[in-house]
Amino acid sequence: MLSVRPYRQSDRAVWDGFVRRSKNGTFLLLRDYVEYHADRFDDASILVVQGDEIVALLPANRQGGTVVSHGGLTYGGFVLGLSATVGQVLDIFEAAVGYLHGLGVAELVYKTVPHIYHRAPADEDRYALFRHGAALYRRDVLSVVDLDAGIDSQDRRRRGMRRAATAGLSVIHDAPLEAFWPILEDNLRRRHETRPVHTLAEMQLLQSRFPENITLHIAADDQAPHAGAVLYHAGPVVHAQYIAASDRGRETGALDLLFATLIERFHGQVRYFDFGSSNEDEGRYLNRGLADFKEGFGARTVCHDFYRLPIAGAPKWGAAA
Repeated sequence: MLSVRPYRQSDRAVWDGFVRRSKNGTFLLLRDYVEYHADRFDDASILVVQGDEIVALLPANRQGGTVVSHGGLTYGGFVLGLSATVGQVLDIFEAAVGYLHGLGVAELVYKTVPHIYHRAPADEDRYALFRHGAALYRRDVLSVVDLDAGIDSQDRRRRGMRRAATAGLSVIHDAPLEAFWPILEDNLRRRHETRPVHTLAEMQLLQSRFPENITLHIAADDQAPHAGAVLYHAGPVVHAQYIAASDRGRETGALDLLFATLIERFHGQVRYFDFGSSNEDEGRYLNRGLADFKEGFGARTVCHDFYRLPIAGAPKWGAAA
């Protein structure tokens, strides 16, 4: 029999230990990351337990009658152990739906963990979502370089790299975040009328908690940085969390030099380099120019799916069904 209970602060060590041993958890799902903005979210994380053994975790927050997995994270969903089977995950969903129904929750918004972040196959949750009548409401395009596939960069990206080198730019690894944040903020304000999801102070806090997982790499000359990328190192994936270039950086091809260097740097260390999404409007709008830029480095598409699972009146499926 499975039981479901809410996360408590006393569970921190066992939660983090399970995530580290799981087949689809990354450092974003550790409590020090989940809780860095705890003041903005009503935590509704749960543990699914069989006897004394944890079999699944769900990082989540509550917004009225909706539970989200998790509103402050890029991806979420059930974190599963290496031994999790499809039958067991059907049971986990059955138990979780019953638990959420008992709390008066009307809907679960479920963010899947893209398969490139899995350390072992972990799509059992997608099948359980299908069985429970969940509706796909959002699909983002992630531009991902498979570093083992051998897809070459386009000529224009190589030309940009040479232009940057001629202009005297070079790549500096593990740079301080404050060297990049003014470029990022100016870029987002002028080009997109928005701002970074994280403040500089928040990102510095996260980097202090996860120094091996969060790094900054910049393209600079002897005067100043002109482009940068904040990278998240997450298991088999290096993900570009933030990318930006100054006007001079765009003129000189600074990002071409930066990403060509980074892709070469991580070849043989990880499987994937994830440039992230090129979407707006919950996946309905594709910024083709941005996707085209990323694909110029050999990136191809991985889909990141989001579901809405109705809780009240959700179909019931037994383990043997």
